Amino acid sequence: MAVKDGILILNKPQEWTSSDCVAICRRALKCKGIKKVGHGGTLDPMATGVLPIFVGQATRIMEYLDLDDKTYRCTAQLGKVTDTLDIWGEVLETRDFSDVSELDVAEGLKSFVGWIEQTPPKYSAVRINGKRLYEYAHKGQEISVDITKRIVNVSDIELISIDMTKGEFVFDVTCSKGTYIRSICSDLGDKLGCGCVMTGLERTRVGNIGLDMDLPVCSPLEIKERLEQIKTEAAEKESHAAETEAYAAETEAYAMELEGQFLEADHPLVHFGKVEIADDRVVYFSRGNAIRWSQVKVLSEPDVAYMKSRGRDGQMPLNARGREYDCIYRVYDRSGAFLGTGFYDRKERLLKADKVFIEQIR
Repeated sequence: MAVKDGILILNKPQEWTSSDCVAICRRALKCKGIKKVGHGGTLDPMATGVLPIFVGQATRIMEYLDLDDKTYRCTAQLGKVTDTLDIWGEVLETRDFSDVSELDVAEGLKSFVGWIEQTPPKYSAVRINGKRLYEYAHKGQEISVDITKRIVNVSDIELISIDMTKGEFVFDVTCSKGTYIRSICSDLGDKLGCGCVMTGLERTRVGNIGLDMDLPVCSPLEIKERLEQIKTEAAEKESHAAETEAYAAETEAYAMELEGQFLEADHPLVHFGKVEIADDRVVYFSRGNAIRWSQVKVLSEPDVAYMKSRGRDGQMPLNARGREYDCIYRVYDRSGAFLGTGFYDRKERLLKADKVFIEQIR
């Protein structure tokens, strides 16, 4: 029995890369023939928190997550400047922060709300001339071209706690994809004139996927330990055949256990519209064919206000195929099974397939 498509919620620990997490999940699910595994948003190795892992066909949903905000809890320290903009880098300078008040910090943080311009840190995964910035930095190489600044959106930022005697504070920030929280810390330090570095970062939410959900949240460390335990116990069998059989049975059972913790593939798409089509139209949809809008039952409309808030200057954002997000719908059959996503062509009054998740029906 194959593992179904879905989304596994991981709580990434420090010193694990997002790629490490994908690799351990792929290893755990390999016995069921799962090849497509991806993650919903890179986290720096020293950051922790929610990392959605997309399995099978659900990897095709990852594109849509670019629309969603992410929420982080950050801890920071005034009075320091480092080459990495965080506490794990080389300290370049220490400064006095005795003239800075709690109000200064709170107001300084609030000044970042809205669309802001950021220059990616030199220790980041942004590619320049085919190499990531951190590769240049680790080798001490100078970058011969300007690092392109990016425009990101901070929808909310709030000071949670502060200890001015130590210059330590905690804040929550909700922001768009590609926002560097350590850059916010560094830029705040520049505004206050005392320097500031990030000392800890936890991502608490990606869109509507968070650490506070009812479903269990996995640790990649636990997955790794469980796989090693299965391998060790199988090796204790008296014969090679028994060892192989035991290992296969236990890894398959564990893969099915992980499957029981999956979110459905359509879970992140709550801001899209929702339509239902009749059984005879399912055949057309499975083949990627268009369906007349009059043959579609609209269960809910797209959240236009949310979609517009994701674009600059009130412009409706587009997906990778140039389709406006306020025209995209989740498509279901009459039993409630998720079939994929489609977009409404207003001019032709047709529902056209955007991503089909069911096998073609002949």
